[in-house]
Amino acid sequence: MPLDTSSYTLAHLRLDGRRWNELRRMSGQISTQAAADGSSYLEMGNTKVICTIQGPVESRRGGGSAQNAEAKIEVEINLAGFSGIERKRRGKGDKRTSEMQHTIASAFASTLSTNLYPHSTITINLHILSQDGSPLAACINAATLALIDAGIPMTDYIAACTAGSTASYASNDEEADPLLDLNGQEEQELPFLTVGTLGTEDKISVLMMETRVQTSRLEAMIAVGLDGCRQIRSMLDNIVRAHGNDLLQKSTT
Repeated sequence: MPLDTSSYTLAHLRLDGRRWNELRRMSGQISTQAAADGSSYLEMGNTKVICTIQGPVESRRGGGSAQNAEAKIEVEINLAGFSGIERKRRGKGDKRTSEMQHTIASAFASTLSTNLYPHSTITINLHILSQDGSPLAACINAATLALIDAGIPMTDYIAACTAGSTASYASNDEEADPLLDLNGQEEQELPFLTVGTLGTEDKISVLMMETRVQTSRLEAMIAVGLDGCRQIRSMLDNIVRAHGNDLLQKSTT
């Protein structure tokens, strides 16, 4: 069933009641798994993710080559069979899952102080319990919280969100409006991208486009995504502050 885009122009509201620049409800917790070195639980709308961190753990393989001079970051994403509309489990060789794992590992490799942990491995385990749009952004945000909980030094943390365009085949740019934080139905029907920023200076560390869109609309989509990342970062700050006492106790034990 095609998305009814007429609702955007008539009421300036999306199908879930949000305006074009409005985020879904977001909530999160840290230190959710006592057995892990760092952990978090994050909800972005109906997309729900659990993240656990293992490490840094010294590699069992010997050798002092230059390739082992910094910690290696491994990312594993598991999608619950009940997480989406299709009741099936994606295998480890799934293309989209592999791309997400590579993107997350690359993003945090340039952010974490991996040089402090030579010959070690940091494993980021992500479990997607429910899918309703923005899975990559939700995984990045959950991993950020879990890495903060683990106490692994980083230059700054990454905040991510999605942005899309309402009319993929509009005859002119005036008919295409940018959208922030797409849900699952919008992602199926509209072009979108995932953007992640490092720090408060809008330094882009993640930019993934999974659909085709006219280049004239790309700039507006990125601008909306950057604004969303600033809002996400503020929300992540609030989550960390809310659990500040837990982090303090963890660092002193």
